[in-house]
Amino acid sequence: MNAVPQRDAYDVVVIGAGPAGLAATASASAAGLSTLLLDENPGPGGQVWRAIASTPVTARDQLGADYWAGAELVGEVRASKAEIIHRATVWSLDRHLEIGISVGGASAFVKARRVILATGALERPFPIPGWTLPGVMTAGAAQTMLKSSALVPDGRTVIAGQGPLLWLLAAQILRLGGRIDRILDTTERKNYLAALPHAFAFVTSPYFMKGLAMMREVKAKVPVTTGVTELTAAGEGQLAGVSYVAGNRRETIPADLLLLHQGVVPNVNLAMAAGVEHRWDELQLCWSPVINGDGGTSIEGIAIAGDGAGIGGANAAVVRGRIAARAAIEALAPAAAAKLTPMTALKAALAQAERGRAFLDTLFRPARQFRIPADDTIVCRCEEVTAKDIVDAVAIGATGPNQLKAYRRTGMGPCQGRLCGLTVTELMAQARGKTPQEIGYYRLRAPVKPITLAELAAMPKTDDDVKAVVRG
Repeated sequence: MNAVPQRDAYDVVVIGAGPAGLAATASASAAGLSTLLLDENPGPGGQVWRAIASTPVTARDQLGADYWAGAELVGEVRASKAEIIHRATVWSLDRHLEIGISVGGASAFVKARRVILATGALERPFPIPGWTLPGVMTAGAAQTMLKSSALVPDGRTVIAGQGPLLWLLAAQILRLGGRIDRILDTTERKNYLAALPHAFAFVTSPYFMKGLAMMREVKAKVPVTTGVTELTAAGEGQLAGVSYVAGNRRETIPADLLLLHQGVVPNVNLAMAAGVEHRWDELQLCWSPVINGDGGTSIEGIAIAGDGAGIGGANAAVVRGRIAARAAIEALAPAAAAKLTPMTALKAALAQAERGRAFLDTLFRPARQFRIPADDTIVCRCEEVTAKDIVDAVAIGATGPNQLKAYRRTGMGPCQGRLCGLTVTELMAQARGKTPQEIGYYRLRAPVKPITLAELAAMPKTDDDVKAVVRG
């Protein structure tokens, strides 16, 4: 592993060391292509296999077989000739395949003949009243602490929301001796009926038996309340309780920790900043890149693999990574491609890995009231902008997320819209009677991650750079 790139240009640059990025790196490097893998974390694995090379949780049954499945792929990449740089912030990507990287306080540009974005997923915003209180965090953040440091809650803990990760986290917390007082399931009852047409594919998929066993394991130890339609985190300066409504019952549970989760969505910021075309996915309720069967995008040379291309899970991400890499190999080293697994076989494997996904997407489609808040609920955490602020801005002329910046500065904080973007789009669409596609998303530009002015000033300057700002 290197601290800085060893060259100025590569055949393939892979961004993200989760399942898709690791698979793409292994395949491209094995075919003899010069390959650079960039990731902002201290080690490989992404969120799914986070800290797999360093976790203190060594009892394999505690994190589960799906977690440890990543160890072999990590070993394959580390044994390859690929350059690997961790703690690397990728803050720029343009249509000329030039990538801006910051490592250890210094920035540089590298060029690529092909770029594979494997930036993975983000947790969907869950903007309920009180979600900014200390003591409220996402399930993904809790899982990061669990995998990286074996930290589990020991105070009064409530987990609220829906989706596979919620149940996986609950099982992992319990296996490590952590405390969970209640699970509040926000899955809408109507979703069960809507998901029925996809039930056969799900029952015959790899997800079914694993998911069923995990839910049984958790329900044997933790009270679960289903049909939750309202949710509020309460407290003065610190979480003290969680109020909810289920059916005709309203209750407040004392709590020191509330973990929220209602699914994951593609992390699209870098791809959008590069100019890749995206569309609103009405099933997964998020922005997804427009890609072809090989992961190729609207920009020649940029492919997207894994959950950044649409949520499909770790197994699908690995196959998507290999498909994107194979397409790059076919373009850059056709002779090497002839010796690899045929693309038809990879696509058949992808179809199998994605089997049952439509059932999950339909069943765990989050309810409107948990996606589109009202009144004084904060939407943009960075700038403390409420739902009412946004609706009021629409009333006086804000037409979309980019115009809203001038009224309320939403999306202009350190997170660059990652925590509010989807909510802003849907809230404005509702207020204006438009579709999310018509409303659009933030116009994203480099740097897509915070870097210092000192880093930019210290970057090597070419004659063209100087002429761009000094005219005479």
